[in-house]
Amino acid sequence: MNRIARPGQRYPQVSEHTEETPSAAEDRDQLAPRAGLDHALAGELAELRDRDLLRGLREVESAQLPRVTLDGRELLLFCSNNYLGLACHPEVVEAARLATARWGASSVSSRLVSGHMTVHAELEDKIARWKNQEAALVFSTGYQANIGVISSLTGPGDLIVSDELNHASIIDGARLSKAATVVYRHNDIEDLERVLCENRGAGRVLVVTESVFSMDGDLAPLADISKACRRHGAWLMVDEAHGAGVFGERGAGLVQQLGLERQVQVHMGTMGKALGSFGAYVTGSRTLIDLLVNKARSIIFTTALPPSAAAAALAAIQVVEREPQRAAGLLARATSLALALREAGLEVPNADSQIIPVLLGDAARAVATADKLRAKGFYVAAIRPPTVARGTSRLRVSLMATHTSQEINALRDAIIDCALDDSADTNTAANNGARA
Repeated sequence: MNRIARPGQRYPQVSEHTEETPSAAEDRDQLAPRAGLDHALAGELAELRDRDLLRGLREVESAQLPRVTLDGRELLLFCSNNYLGLACHPEVVEAARLATARWGASSVSSRLVSGHMTVHAELEDKIARWKNQEAALVFSTGYQANIGVISSLTGPGDLIVSDELNHASIIDGARLSKAATVVYRHNDIEDLERVLCENRGAGRVLVVTESVFSMDGDLAPLADISKACRRHGAWLMVDEAHGAGVFGERGAGLVQQLGLERQVQVHMGTMGKALGSFGAYVTGSRTLIDLLVNKARSIIFTTALPPSAAAAALAAIQVVEREPQRAAGLLARATSLALALREAGLEVPNADSQIIPVLLGDAARAVATADKLRAKGFYVAAIRPPTVARGTSRLRVSLMATHTSQEINALRDAIIDCALDDSADTNTAANNGARA
């Protein structure tokens, strides 16, 4: 029986006592047998294991401080995005506690129903002023912000121009939009210009880049990108997930540091990294925000951010503005560490931010090195495909402002010792470290 309902029709009702006709039974018997779900998926998992790409979850048994408990052992944490150490800052934690007591544990509704609460409005007003924009809109995650914005601003007949190292959420937003997408070489202005010149006939053109790239830690040439966009009449969207809180005079991001607030049409950032809370935001013109409220499916059809997260982010921004020395010290120590690792002979492509990539090439080698570091008391993540391109597996080292110089120096020595040790048993590491 055809159970697909057309618009305006009900699904056909099927009695549990309906008898199967002989022809239906014959059709069923002729169908090729399908593998069971677990059998089919086990094959996929086995393939990932064979390629040293199998992942899993590691349970952290303590708060996201410089030292965490993992598998009952205390480790120094160097793979968190808690860049400024604000996730456990007393003011941030207290703000979350008070908001929970006042507003409850959940918003329990979409923003367009009853989930838009005073604490959300206060946070959005603060973000807009912090970023020097007309208005802001808070989303539940950075992933939802990117897919919601990109799919709202572009569609069939339009063009999205995306840096080749952009985050998966940007890639997925482009796919959902059904606009044409062209990828330009990473941070290559000449290639960006080529793409824009070759697509003059497109409708809307949206150029999207991160400001600080999440796996490489390098900075986008935003001034040059914005000039190219102006020359070709393109809109510019900048994802500041790893820039907000760390860069800029008031911690408002790399766009603000470069004085490009008016040259970027769409500003996106997250609150679950340097701000130590949860969620994301988009800020720009009032018209942009009004459109997103009406079109962004990832905010219309989901429960609003919990009040505690909104209040914590609001408190974190206040700390960032009041204590610029957190970010300044973080960047200085990160630069020093990156240069020391490079001087020791490791491949460290740049020293631009709090994210330090140590390229090891082979996935098994990356996992082996991460395993050896854990054995020495350091928790550093091994990053492998599909997160990064094949042949560029790496350690992704990220510092916190709350790490001491002694802890960072100890990490430096451990990485040099482990990453340069050619006697690592990569096969054993790949099996034991599948969760990295």
